[in-house]
Amino acid sequence: MSKGACFAILLFLLLSCQTKVKNEISVKDDLTENVETQKGEDSVSAVKHIEQKDLPSGLSFEGKFKDAIKWKDTQGEHIALITETGIYVSPKFKHESDGGDAELFGYHYLLNDKSEQFTLTWKVYDFISDCPVDIFAEFIDNTFKVTDLDKNGIAEVWIMYMKGCHGDVSPEEMKIIMYQGDKKYAMRGENKVYLNKDETYGGGFEFDDNFRSAPKEFREFALSMWNEAIDEKL
Repeated sequence: MSKGACFAILLFLLLSCQTKVKNEISVKDDLTENVETQKGEDSVSAVKHIEQKDLPSGLSFEGKFKDAIKWKDTQGEHIALITETGIYVSPKFKHESDGGDAELFGYHYLLNDKSEQFTLTWKVYDFISDCPVDIFAEFIDNTFKVTDLDKNGIAEVWIMYMKGCHGDVSPEEMKIIMYQGDKKYAMRGENKVYLNKDETYGGGFEFDDNFRSAPKEFREFALSMWNEAIDEKL
């Protein structure tokens, strides 16, 4: 065999080895990227709003069904629901006038693996009682949400509502209540009232201690909800 032929064969073998090494490195890099992506994935899944007829038997609540959400996370399978009574006269409250009452409820249930039954873990309750003038007590549409903003695999449950009792043009009391696990966060204030197109009052708010020490993502999300709901125009 000539020297030229030997050199050509040697060059071909060297190039083949380099190509194989490059391919192995490329495959390894792709696998590393996939593992990192999986680590950062949201562990809260199967989040969906459900109707009252789809609630499991055994879930008790007061008031009229408004909405429910079902989901799974690292703690298990969950259902949260919100209900309202509307304006009525309740025997729960002492009445010194012909005033009416209104109540709001939020419930969270977690599936117990042993009993295979949903167990109540927390409850939100607020109300207006014996109000002789205009009553307002309602959850704000499209604010009942489930998130995992800090990506820790434990969902945050968001509830937002307004309530008030007054006979004039005044702000309503407005609240955001959020739970992550059994820890409660609250943002409290009032909506903004327009006296005319240029003059408003109200709109202030305050975070509780848990929100102030929480990840900034929680406060940012709460503020975005607040700003979307704050304006009440004449």
